[in-house]
Amino acid sequence: MPNDTDATHILAADHRAVEALFEEFEKASGSDRKAKIAEKICTELKIHAQIEEEVFYPALKGKIDDDLLKEAYVEHDGAKVLINDILASGPGDEYFEAKVTVLSEEIKHHVKEEEKQHDNMFQQARAAEVDLDALGEQMLARKEELKRQAETAGLPQAGS
Repeated sequence: MPNDTDATHILAADHRAVEALFEEFEKASGSDRKAKIAEKICTELKIHAQIEEEVFYPALKGKIDDDLLKEAYVEHDGAKVLINDILASGPGDEYFEAKVTVLSEEIKHHVKEEEKQHDNMFQQARAAEVDLDALGEQMLARKEELKRQAETAGLPQAGS
């Protein structure tokens, strides 16, 4: 099957993957297992946020509702603080699980605004006739670079 290069499909697939990881985290027992899943969640979200901020959001600027775009950036900033905190603290921290749960709630809200609620960001991007395939190709290329970096040198802290 050829790669689906539609930017919104790529982002939605990322959303599903992270939602599945959050579910896995909730069901997992043992702090080592939870720590590994939390680390995976944080890595996935760092890559996802970076491709949205470097490629997807700039392409939508001036083409979709400005407030929706601004909210998305602010939501990312909030998530990054938690991501860095989760990665720095580890499962020994008494608030570790609470932080992952709050991150999960923040991501659910973010996903709703991007793809689930009426007149969401993805619908607006389509209506504005943004070239979602060209964007998707750029995003996939950047995502591969970031994945390689995560596997080798590791990703830096989630920046804003």
